[in-house]
Amino acid sequence: MANIKSQIKRIKQNERARERNRSVRSEIKTRTKSALGALDAGAENSDDTLRLAIRRIDKAAAKGVIHPNQAARRKSRLMRHANQA
Repeated sequence: MANIKSQIKRIKQNERARERNRSVRSEIKTRTKSALGALDAGAENSDDTLRLAIRRIDKAAAKGVIHPNQAARRKSRLMRHANQA
């Protein structure tokens, strides 16, 4: 453990950010899977689930949880799957 007061604070902040980022990344994966499942099943709410997944990806990129290029790649793959369905 660090002896410096500011470093102790940074460790606590980093831990909180790590937990927050992990939950956001997990939610992105969940939303993506549900969107892909809805598209494959041909559900009537597939547009809504797709839109929600893309919104979460955009929000994660804006907050710095994932890289903007990764967000673009994920959205591109989702839309390519949607257009093929």
